[in-house]
Amino acid sequence: MLFLRRLVCVVTLAAVFFTSLSAQVPQPSSTPPQPQKSQSKCEDTGTYMNSKGETTKRPENCSSAPQSATAQCRDGSYSFSQSRRGTCSHHGGVAKWL
Repeated sequence: MLFLRRLVCVVTLAAVFFTSLSAQVPQPSSTPPQPQKSQSKCEDTGTYMNSKGETTKRPENCSSAPQSATAQCRDGSYSFSQSRRGTCSHHGGVAKWL
């Protein structure tokens, strides 16, 4: 009879242990995973030689601010200018600095 009581206790403890263990396992969420931050899609408009003699990308129309953009022009394009002087001069001026 003592053996039977010990067996019932062990089985009960094992059941409690495994139940609590499975409760700690993260369950898949019902919300869809968030998409990765998408790359901005830009029109490649080429390059130009700036006043310092360096080659710089021309302002581009993009779906969102590209990583290396320094300003957004008033016409919505993004500038990659390394100096503030003349930035977005043919695009209505600077709307905001990034």
